Order: sequence, then C-alpha cells, then structure tokens
Amino acid sequence: MEYMTIKPFIKWAGGKSQLLDEIRKKYPPKIERYCEPFVGGGAVMLDVLANCKPREVMINDINKELVNTYKQVQRNIDELIAVLEVLQEKFWKANNEERKIIYTSERNRFNELKFAANNDNDVELAALFIFLNKTCFNGLYRVNRDGLFNVPIGSYKFPPICDSENLRTISKLMKNVIIHCGNYSECYDFIDSQTFVYIDPPYRPLTVTSSFTSYSENKFGDNEQIELGKFVDKVSSKGATIVLSNSDPKNVDDKDEFFDDLYGKYNIQRVSAKRRINSKGDKRNNVNELLISNF
Repeated sequence: MEYMTIKPFIKWAGGKSQLLDEIRKKYPPKIERYCEPFVGGGAVMLDVLANCKPREVMINDINKELVNTYKQVQRNIDELIAVLEVLQEKFWKANNEERKIIYTSERNRFNELKFAANNDNDVELAALFIFLNKTCFNGLYRVNRDGLFNVPIGSYKFPPICDSENLRTISKLMKNVIIHCGNYSECYDFIDSQTFVYIDPPYRPLTVTSSFTSYSENKFGDNEQIELGKFVDKVSSKGATIVLSNSDPKNVDDKDEFFDDLYGKYNIQRVSAKRRINSKGDKRNNVNELLISNF
C-alpha cells in the first residue's frame, strides 16, 4: 500500500512521524473505529485518517490548550488562518530584537488567555499556541509551577507559522473526529472490539535530566505508567486492537525490566528512533523505543 503522508501542524516532544513506517506495519487490515487517548502532535491519527478512512474516531489529551487548538483547526479554520497570517507577517518582517519583543508579548497574551474564564478567545488562543510552538526553543511545550508557558524564543529565519494549505487539509480530515479533553481513561466507553487504539503516553524518562516538565500540569511517573498498564489490560479484554509506544529503559540500564514486566504478556518490539528534542545537537542520538501490541 502506498501511504499518503500528512504533516502534523505542530511539533511535539516524542512525535511519531519518524516511526510511522514501523507503526503502520501494525495497523489492522481494516480500521473501522480509531481511538488515541494521548493525541499529542497527532502524527498517527492524521495517518490513519488519511489512509485508513475509519468511520468513527475519538482523540483525547489532557492538555487543554492543545485540545482547544485541535478543535479550532476542525471547526474554525478560516478564522484561525486569518489570525496566523497576521502573526506570521509581523514576525517575519521583524529583526531579531523586535522578534524577542513580539514573542514575549504573545507569550504573555497566551498565558493570560489560558486562564481566562470564558471561551470567547479560543481562536486567538489556538493561534498563539501554534505561533509559540513554531517560534519557541525546539518546539517545546513546558509550563512552570503556576501553569504558565515559559519556553524562551528559538532561532529560526522564517518559521512556518501559517501553513494554510496543510491546516485546511487537516481540518477536512478531522471533520467528524470526536475531540475530548481529559484523562485517558475517559476513552474507555468509546473503545470496543472493533476499535484500533494507539496509546502514546508521556514517556518514562531514561535519565533524571531528560524529564523536563511538563506538557501539562499533570505528573506521569512510574505509578501512572502502572495504572496505564491496567487500562491497557481492561481495553484489551474488550477485544480492541492495541499498539502502545514508550521509551526503552534498556538504553541506559540493561537490567531495567520495568516495561518488560509491566507488559510481559504482550508483544514487545524494540525499534530505533532519533531523539529530536535536546538542547545539545550531539546528544540527539539513535535510541531504542518500544512498540507494544496485544497481537
């Protein structure tokens, strides 16, 4: 099968674009229903929508600003593009010092809207989410203890803040997608024996320093990984087809059996991936990641 590739409209830590070829090998022959409880950058979701044409799709994430952005891409694409075009023109025309001022101002506005009590500015909030994602350092999404986005500006000549053609393509693909914000467990009722579920949780950090916080204000440590394992068992017992990805602890400790024990009854495959987000270029080495499936 020749696959159409759809580029995610944001960069995201742990994005799966580079592993799509391996993940595609695990797609069922026919995908009628699809669920992604941790949608993140949405590379797999977009690939499934474009190539497998499922009739029912549910995506979820606990990051409210990310979920709002998906909703605006789906429902208000013209208004969103209009705001992004203004932001892109202003940023592209500015010199480096002016860009720092613009970036700081828009970051402050994003944080202001993030805690607003109403949804009157959801399109602007989504546009700022994309703007910051394209102009911040390495496309990170990180917040401080107060929940404020605090990533500094990156260094790019002409960052693609408004890729209108790609955004419109994604908007059409997502026309009938159910978009939910909450804990991954809230996807349980949607999932049945006909559902293909791709689970891409926050990765277990390989080292203490590799665990930067955070994509949301919610911790996801070993206890949460164990709870997710129980969720996978429950969903698997429904007869759903499941693929899950995570880091491989054996990259740094051959004796670390955390995931081998947690998912011992499933198929565990180790695949090579290049780390994309690291402040030092020479640290972006190939490492193994896990693809875990119940078939």
